[in-house]
Amino acid sequence: MEGAGRDLFHAAISRTNFRARPQIVERKLSPEELKQVRELRKADREVRAHERAHKGAAGPYATGGPSYEYTRGPDNRNYATSGEVKIDASKVEGDPQATIRKMQQVRRAALAPKDPSPQDRRVAAEARSAEAAARREVARQRLENGDTPLTSEPATGGKTPESPALRAYRQSASESFPGDLLDLHA
Repeated sequence: MEGAGRDLFHAAISRTNFRARPQIVERKLSPEELKQVRELRKADREVRAHERAHKGAAGPYATGGPSYEYTRGPDNRNYATSGEVKIDASKVEGDPQATIRKMQQVRRAALAPKDPSPQDRRVAAEARSAEAAARREVARQRLENGDTPLTSEPATGGKTPESPALRAYRQSASESFPGDLLDLHA
């Protein structure tokens, strides 16, 4: 097979030779072994890119770098065939606004690779659920404080003023004109 222009060689250490320096035995790889090495190289690149995407999007919530599981190829080299990045997906105690922001970033990190795994999608769903719970907590706190959703602080912080269009809608909705109402459930 001359597609690459040269053959790959396999280097193995002979354990039967008990001299101080091990003997290196080289052998040519078969076409099947060459195909397997190409597949392992491709898998290695994809796994590493996948885990780098998680790490990059997780920001401060990544609790370390990527860790990999390896498969030894017929060329006696190790290739990454699976991996993971641990991400802190715990809620921020006592601060639902911070929990919302954190869960948004955790979800982005889980879905960052171009082809998220089923586990990645589960983590994203769990983050979405935790974010929704935090939003409910914010809404509950607003109701307890007598705030309305239109005048209290949203997840991004700051006050949200009522827009002129919404004000006009509220005003027109409060004025009832008997002939102007339509029954859309006919």
